[in-house]
Amino acid sequence: MEEKKKTSIWHKAKTYLLGVRYEVITKDEAGNIISIEDDLEHESIKDLIKYYLLIALTWILTFLIGLTAFFWYISGSPLGIAKFGYTYFITTQWAMDPPAKEELFVNMLKGLVKGTHDKHTVYLDKDDMKELEMHTSSTYSGIGLLLDFSDGKILKVGATMEGQPAEAAGLQKGDQILAIDGTPVSDIEKEDVANHIRGEEGTFVVLRILRNGEEEEFSIERKTIVMPTVKGQMLTDEVGYIRVTQFAEKTVDEFTKAYEELQSKGMKRLVLDLRDNPGGLITTAHGIGQYLVPKGPIVTVQTRRGKTTAYMSRGEYPLIPLVVLINGNSASASEIIAGAVQDTKSGTIVGTKSYGKGTVQSVVQGLDGEGLKITIARYHTPNDRVIDGIGIEPDEVVEPSKTNPEEDVQMERAIEIVKTL
Repeated sequence: MEEKKKTSIWHKAKTYLLGVRYEVITKDEAGNIISIEDDLEHESIKDLIKYYLLIALTWILTFLIGLTAFFWYISGSPLGIAKFGYTYFITTQWAMDPPAKEELFVNMLKGLVKGTHDKHTVYLDKDDMKELEMHTSSTYSGIGLLLDFSDGKILKVGATMEGQPAEAAGLQKGDQILAIDGTPVSDIEKEDVANHIRGEEGTFVVLRILRNGEEEEFSIERKTIVMPTVKGQMLTDEVGYIRVTQFAEKTVDEFTKAYEELQSKGMKRLVLDLRDNPGGLITTAHGIGQYLVPKGPIVTVQTRRGKTTAYMSRGEYPLIPLVVLINGNSASASEIIAGAVQDTKSGTIVGTKSYGKGTVQSVVQGLDGEGLKITIARYHTPNDRVIDGIGIEPDEVVEPSKTNPEEDVQMERAIEIVKTL
């Protein structure tokens, strides 16, 4: 009896496609080799086609099952892939003005991030990333305008920067901004307002302003703004004044320079103005806190997994009597400083309740110049207070003058208090 040992169909496929020779060995009952034949004659090309069709079908089914499972996972529904495909088809094929695929995809990503219901977590396209980089470096192309969101959905001019286009055009603190380049402010996301005002140097932005019941349009040319973030001066022989407009990369160096200059002029008491300061880098708040808070925690940051990081004051600098001014636009890093000063009793907080942004964001670089600004932690003041959505109540509440907006009653009260400390 003869026993024939055949090679697998996989080996035969390699023979056809790669030119590898396989053989069939025939032996007698004693195990002696009778013949060696080329195995190619035993299989047809039709069998190989069936085999590869089966392999291809297996891969396709595996891919579809995996894709369905992926959409099920991210959507929470077994119909996730069907819903996506259906919506995408209707949007691209039925819309009167078909959207560009790239724009459609970017808005899908923005919508995905918006689903976190965290107003500080946003998808950043390439232009947004450039704007963020300019903001943290304090250099950008714009008109030199600080925005005031303290009245909810009403957008006002918080301040104009000295010597910059907004001031030269005649904008004033308290002006209500109704529209930007013809787009009503109500149609613009709060986080995108600044981006609509900024733009390429040499271009113009048109703002429709409401002032004293009358509307007026201002066409203002954008210029490169190198914005100093710290300004200092002596108010009296002993009282120094430092205003910090944001917590950017260079702010610690600017603060150090201003602080030391005022000390050389005899400063023994300090009014620190953080009004209308939207915040910035936590590392910058840590650096400035060295001058204002005794040895110990300035702020503690806690992630959702419970990991805690403490930013400490080394207590290297002697503390002087201090008053910190805040208002409804003082946020983030401004609240870190105000909270630390209040909890450690190293100064007095004066003004109105702060904004209440007690979270920390991280910017994650994307794959093609875009990015994601995502909330990764919540911070706690030295006394373990969480102020997110709550804000910081001043030790002494002082409202701005409604009868005479030009009169800075908050500053006047701050000076009175600091002289008594």
